[in-house]
Amino acid sequence: MIIGIGSDLIDITRVAKVIQRHGDLFLDRIFTDVERARAARRAKSERIVVATYAKRFAAKEACSKALGTGILHGVWWRDMGVVNMPGGRPTMKLTGGALARLEKLTPPGFEARIDLSITDDWPLAQAFVVISAGRPQRPCEYSISP
Repeated sequence: MIIGIGSDLIDITRVAKVIQRHGDLFLDRIFTDVERARAARRAKSERIVVATYAKRFAAKEACSKALGTGILHGVWWRDMGVVNMPGGRPTMKLTGGALARLEKLTPPGFEARIDLSITDDWPLAQAFVVISAGRPQRPCEYSISP
């Protein structure tokens, strides 16, 4: 069952201007260490780095909307971080107030799943977040008879 949907569209050049103006003060306030490391690995081009940050900023906005709070009510920027699954699929890792909100939204006996799609096409970056809840998956149990 879907328990929240959020989307966001951002002008990458706005993010570039804020980074130029405020530098690490802005980056430290908004992005997790994992997100900062990801951007640093993409440092071949300033444009790619800024787009990386813009997509993650949009993902945080979209996630906060899917949580139904926006960046309010104890849900803060660094409580939401974009991480990649082993196969590369992006998702959100929630901590602090964002995790508490997710737990409140998730029905008892269900597990939450956050699906994230992020993209950019200069000068825009876009993110969609769908938060769903499903029954926990049990391991497949079977026996093989000799």
